[in-house]
Amino acid sequence: MKRRLIALALAAVMVLSAAACGKGGSKGKTKLEMWCIATESDSNRKSYELAIADVTAAHPEIDFTWESFENQSYKTKIKAAVAADEMPDIFFTWACAFLGDFVDAGRVYCLDEEYKNWSKELDVKMLTNSTYNGKHYGVPTTMNIVGLFANMDILKQVGYTEVPGTYKEFIECCDKLIKAGYIPFGCAGKETWCVTEYLESVIEKSAGAEVLNDIFLGKSTWNNKDVADAVDTFQAMVTKGYFDPNGMALGNDEVKANFMKGKYAFYMNGTWNCADFAKNAEFFPKVKVAEFPVINADKSQLGQLIGGPSDTLAVAKSSKNAKTAAAFAFELGKEICHYGYLDGCGLPAWTPYYDTSSVNALTRSVADIVANSNFMVLFGDTAQSADSANIYLSYVEKVYGCQIDGKGFIAGLAKDIK
Repeated sequence: MKRRLIALALAAVMVLSAAACGKGGSKGKTKLEMWCIATESDSNRKSYELAIADVTAAHPEIDFTWESFENQSYKTKIKAAVAADEMPDIFFTWACAFLGDFVDAGRVYCLDEEYKNWSKELDVKMLTNSTYNGKHYGVPTTMNIVGLFANMDILKQVGYTEVPGTYKEFIECCDKLIKAGYIPFGCAGKETWCVTEYLESVIEKSAGAEVLNDIFLGKSTWNNKDVADAVDTFQAMVTKGYFDPNGMALGNDEVKANFMKGKYAFYMNGTWNCADFAKNAEFFPKVKVAEFPVINADKSQLGQLIGGPSDTLAVAKSSKNAKTAAAFAFELGKEICHYGYLDGCGLPAWTPYYDTSSVNALTRSVADIVANSNFMVLFGDTAQSADSANIYLSYVEKVYGCQIDGKGFIAGLAKDIK
């Protein structure tokens, strides 16, 4: 599976050295630059390094450099670059409205022609979230959902051998954890997208997936009582002490590390985390992943998930070598998917062409959850337009900080998002 290991390792060192120095290669080569969020602490870092090593080794005629940025700061950086039309040749983006804003601005290269060369390996359904007005503008890599991760060593201390399957059992479990001196949830309030991983799951399992999806897509109003009630349900969890009281000041890396050290019983976040959990030999046997339970069975059901194909590579229309960049992006996306799936960073958007028997058990559990799903609502901060997403996140932050309740949440969003 990991063929040419020595060659790949050497190639990876060469690529990373070039990226770190920011210098091009020999004259006469086609220069391509990429921005992404695969920082040293990101779960996808290894898959990017190996994929880049593979693709650059296969294309010595290309002088490829890349740079990575932290998730939240990258969102600001890429938006500014798009506005100024000063983008790299290839750039990471989230699909749906996030990329759609860039397409609407005329800044993204259409990939229809190049896609014809890859259509047998990449199902067109995987391009749904990066298709606008019938044209394709993105190369998907892996796909992920929000998972409810549980430290089973802690749950066993309060009498559970499996993750509670019903909402009533789930709340009873959290109450027992509090009584026993454990913190049920870890959540990075410093990074509001982490709060949405909890809140969106609560809304979806209360009001229903279609309701939330239509709101995100602008087909329905935020002024919905079921949503308000769901926000109050989430906020009640905060006021009852289910969340780490210091979480407002913590980043996601800190919260994830605390979860792995046994500070929290549950951690709700993207299933790309399976890779980091699997690498920790001491922690991995303790962790399980499940679907968040249904709160209102009249409106929701199991199989309704938050997530879907989102992580995407796109090409700048302003690139001097856009056609070459498009071909490179497809090849790179395929290999990021390849190594990411084997590493447990998510499920493959591309059809696997390799032995998958080494995929870790946690990622296989996620695959089972996805296989039994019936509806996926894309993450709210990418499903909505940039302006709407920023407003949405500001209100989510107020909910987590208990500055507004459910009624204030829906009233404010209905008023501020047109």
